[in-house]
Amino acid sequence: MDLEFSGEMWFWKGPAPWHYITVPDDECRDLASIAALVSYGWGMIPVAARIRGTRWRTSLFPQDGRYLVPVKAAVRKAERVGVGDVVTVRLTVDV
Repeated sequence: MDLEFSGEMWFWKGPAPWHYITVPDDECRDLASIAALVSYGWGMIPVAARIRGTRWRTSLFPQDGRYLVPVKAAVRKAERVGVGDVVTVRLTVDV
């Protein structure tokens, strides 16, 4: 499954702080339809992600019926993006 969407980057200050982009509702429904086939515990979905020219592997975090894309520091630095920026994300779900 390949998905492309735009979303705003935000920061979670919890005990393990991280930057995320929330997957929109329509794409979340698509992901939920295959989650049982690809998830590896806690509902995590492995993906290959891309913002502009930077690619990385990560896992989508389920939260409150939606999925979150974690964006690591190296990606934010390479693409010069941060909190409040709206970015286009491309995901390929690993099967």
